[in-house]
Amino acid sequence: MASNPLVQLSKLGQSPWYDQMTRSLVTQGTLKTMIEEDGLRGLTSNPTIFEKAIAGSKDYEDALRGLAGKSVGEIYDALVVEDIARAADVFRPVYEDLNGKDGFVSIEVSPLLAHDVAGTVEEAKRLHAKLGRPNVLIKVPATPEGLPAFEELISEGVSVNVTLIFSVDVYAQVVEAYLKGLEKRIAKGGAVDHVASVASFFVSRIDSAVDKKLEQIAKAGRPEAAELEGKAAIANAKLAYEKFQQLFSGPRWEKLAAAGAQLQRPLWASTSTKNPKYPDVLYVDTLIGPHTVNTLPPATFDAFRDHGKPVVTITDDLKGAHELFAKLKAFGIDMTAVTTELTAAGVESFSQSYNDLIAVIERRRLEVAHV
Repeated sequence: MASNPLVQLSKLGQSPWYDQMTRSLVTQGTLKTMIEEDGLRGLTSNPTIFEKAIAGSKDYEDALRGLAGKSVGEIYDALVVEDIARAADVFRPVYEDLNGKDGFVSIEVSPLLAHDVAGTVEEAKRLHAKLGRPNVLIKVPATPEGLPAFEELISEGVSVNVTLIFSVDVYAQVVEAYLKGLEKRIAKGGAVDHVASVASFFVSRIDSAVDKKLEQIAKAGRPEAAELEGKAAIANAKLAYEKFQQLFSGPRWEKLAAAGAQLQRPLWASTSTKNPKYPDVLYVDTLIGPHTVNTLPPATFDAFRDHGKPVVTITDDLKGAHELFAKLKAFGIDMTAVTTELTAAGVESFSQSYNDLIAVIERRRLEVAHV
């Protein structure tokens, strides 16, 4: 176990989480084994993950049969809430052992509410109450409407995973909302020691978007642009970590920490390698550091266990990261535009997956009804 690179991550201050959820992970004891053997510290889910799980396995047939008389929305809620509740129970000993600092499972507010402040708050509170487990994080997107909803939820004592963060500027807004939410909660006389949050900063999609632009620039007569391919995502995350270190220091944070507030850890999301030219653990090896989380899809999780290099790398070559963004700007690449487009595309993608999931549940419900 000592030689397992995943186990070594925790010793370096980074928590490996699993970016996957299927019912069999719990029922077959796989999650428990991963906690014991791989040092797994948490789990994330989203509509895409649940759509694949429910469409692609027989795990849900009995449950679907029992819910056949319910509406599709009620079936969705019952299946997803049960999965998250079961997973949270498996991680509960981790949460207890680490005094509420890890062992979290995330569930997404419907992405159809991404631009609805009141709707997001209401739905997040409903899920929080229905699950009734302290180690569940409610996922809220870092949209202009999601941020005030997040601040309100923190002030109400609801733990949140803020997702779909692509830029350092938006990340700074997320931290500000977290700090304000904590301050409001303290002002109301509420405890903050078990209010948790992570900021899910998306990685590989940055390279997918920027590399396309660099390829076009290189083909248009500036071949040196190709030298920057595969570098923007890591540089972007390193600058976000630099911002994390700045924002969680100084008198304002020290006052909150003295009241028991937890750090909001940066979580590296979208860390599978999309480009086959790049190493399969590129977005893990390069982003290891204290007070961080990396949520790994199954193939990346297995690859890092096999040949990951567990050394602190997150603060390596910060100067080079800053310089890279100056070079991208010189090539006419507007990173604000890139990250804004990626946020919109992320919301759209999760909304489509949610709609696909509802359609899958309807189809599966009809299938089991006729068996």
